[in-house]
Amino acid sequence: MYKRVLLAYDGSESGQKALLNCREIAQWSRSELFLVAIMPSPMNVSVDGVFYDGGSGVEAERREYQEILAEGLKQLSEAGHGATGEVLVGDSVEQISKYAKQIGADLIVVGHRHLDSWAERWWRGSSTRSLIEYAPCSVLVVITH
Repeated sequence: MYKRVLLAYDGSESGQKALLNCREIAQWSRSELFLVAIMPSPMNVSVDGVFYDGGSGVEAERREYQEILAEGLKQLSEAGHGATGEVLVGDSVEQISKYAKQIGADLIVVGHRHLDSWAERWWRGSSTRSLIEYAPCSVLVVITH
C-alpha cells in the first residue's frame, strides 16, 4: 500500500505526533521512510543600496533545522526504522510537493496544531490545506489540539 512515506518534520508537538504515526505506518506496511525539514528562504534586504543576505544567521538557522532533522532520524532509528532525511529551503508546500514527486512518495505525513482563536487561524493561514491541493499523492494530517 504505502511503500514510500515522506514526513515533513519540524520537531514540534504535532511533528512528534506525526513521527509516531509515521513509525506505525512503516511497521504496518514495511515502508521506506523519508524525512524533510523545511527551512524558510532567507530574507535578503537592501538598505541604502547595500545588500544584506543574512550572513552567519542563515548558517545558524540551517544548523538548527539539521539538528531537528537529526533528532527525528534518531528517533526512527531507535525504533528500528531506517530513514533518509534532508533539509530543504523555501516554501513548505512547494518543497514538500516537489520532494514527494521526486522520490515517488505514496503518502505524505504532516502534523497540524489546531489554533484556538479565529485571529490566529486567519493570521497564520493553512499550509496543510494548500499541501492537500498540490501534493502528488495522499496526505495524512496528524492533528494536535
